[in-house]
Amino acid sequence: MTQVSNFRSATNSRQVVNPHAIAALQMKEDSAQTRRPVAPRALAGLHGHNPKHNGLLAALPESDYQRILPHLEFVEMPFGTTICEAGERMQHVYFLTNSIVSLLYETADGASSETAVIGYEGVVGSDVFMGGAPSLNRAFIKSAGYAFRIKASVLTQEFARGGALQQLLLCFTQALFTQMAHTVACNRHHTIVQQLCRWLLLSLDRLPSNKISMTQDLIANMLGVRRESVTEAARKLQSEGLIRYSRGQILVIDRAGLEQHICECYTSIKKVYEGLLQ
Repeated sequence: MTQVSNFRSATNSRQVVNPHAIAALQMKEDSAQTRRPVAPRALAGLHGHNPKHNGLLAALPESDYQRILPHLEFVEMPFGTTICEAGERMQHVYFLTNSIVSLLYETADGASSETAVIGYEGVVGSDVFMGGAPSLNRAFIKSAGYAFRIKASVLTQEFARGGALQQLLLCFTQALFTQMAHTVACNRHHTIVQQLCRWLLLSLDRLPSNKISMTQDLIANMLGVRRESVTEAARKLQSEGLIRYSRGQILVIDRAGLEQHICECYTSIKKVYEGLLQ
């Protein structure tokens, strides 16, 4: 077992599958008569996960995918873990499958605000291939799951080759910048209810269910507002029958109702991401 070296949590259950598991996956794909993704049940030891569950990896031409496949390591992404602090250089880039990572900007006095959220559609570590500067944000796992990581040095070399991988990473980075710009505008000009609805919907878009595990304290921290403001907004949505909130669990009952409360920010962000992999 290998620990994930740049995880900051005290948890010791970090699991990285031996590279032989990836090699076995490649052998199985090479022996197949077709080039379809391997069925999840064939990935023994990977908890049913396939690198192509990540949208960027799935969009790669087969030759590019096969070239980076041996370099991918399957890792657990535990809730509440920080995989990179602001000011650090990331040692790995993470292609998420079913986990969600929040990018948080923190001020000198300890206040913070979420600048973007990343899920199965993207990658955590844009700083690595966009010049290699230290990260401006803290990357925090806000929904547990799994990912496939690759060493920063390897991805930098692959990016320098040009081609499909470089183009996909640049398109994703552009979408990420768009999300950041709308988040800044939304946090400044729109109501707490609108911000909360945007935050809930962006999370739902990256989850397999309509349940979100998150305390109001953490939501307030991510939105950069007072907890009481989040409580009041959540109470309003609950009174309208749109959500049910209890003990850190938010159950979205009426998504269409939430969409009636949103500002243009969510719609603009969603449109950009829908076109990302087309």
